Amino acid sequence: MRWFLPLMVLLMICPIQGIPQNLDGSFYDPATEPDIDMFIASWKESVPAISHGTLIERAVFTRGQNPDPTRKGAVLEFINRFSYATLPVRAVTTPTVLNDEQEILYILSGNGTIQGAGETFQLSPGMAVLIPENLSFTMSNTGETDMSMYLLAEPIPEGFRPNKQLLIRNEGSVPFSKNIVHWSHMDTFLLRTEDGLGTLELVETCTFGPMTIGHPHSHGEGTEEVWSVISGDNIVMLGKQIRRQPVGTSYLIPNDGKTPHSNINVTDELLKFFYFARYRDHDVRP
Repeated sequence: MRWFLPLMVLLMICPIQGIPQNLDGSFYDPATEPDIDMFIASWKESVPAISHGTLIERAVFTRGQNPDPTRKGAVLEFINRFSYATLPVRAVTTPTVLNDEQEILYILSGNGTIQGAGETFQLSPGMAVLIPENLSFTMSNTGETDMSMYLLAEPIPEGFRPNKQLLIRNEGSVPFSKNIVHWSHMDTFLLRTEDGLGTLELVETCTFGPMTIGHPHSHGEGTEEVWSVISGDNIVMLGKQIRRQPVGTSYLIPNDGKTPHSNINVTDELLKFFYFARYRDHDVRP
């Protein structure tokens, strides 16, 4: 780790040929820069709540303000909520119809089924589900352990036409993106706007090889981007500070245009993230 801090100093002050930089080389000033710990949260720190009859949700991020939140984790401007949800063994949710929003699930562990519009789909780790508005659905845990998942609730934009059926995407059948971005991001696109996302533009998983670092960059107003560790032990650079990011911890980038972020894998193991983003105002499917 002796090399790590000098490397970070170098990244902060030196332009990299061919890649535009907007990194501030001045010292960290807590009076004028975001409190990054307000933008880092773990579901393990939240109080459980029941939804869908039997689903146990633990909030990761909730509605709030960005880049000046008044409460830790209350940083979402465009998404209604982001939570870690658990369906207990043999539990079945009550029939649920979403109004003015749709949900995206990413299965982390366990096995089950989801039913809607006369169809039934098997659920297992690595599967993503897009549940549209106005569709009655239920989930069942058919395994011998709790079924856990990340749950996103996105509002329905004005003029948007949601899907008529459940959309299931199996991560194992989706190839990596052909392009590696930000030096080391290897992306698997699970859901995009053309698949039926309304407010969000991308839901994916992203992997980083051992001893790699992502290109530090910042995001401006209108962007909502979240990184959640699925496996591995990340070191996140957020602004001019670093934090350890173990499994179950997520961060959202302050959208002030001057707070860079980067993921750093200093281990010998592959890092894997669940990722979602809304980048800008965009056309929705009419």
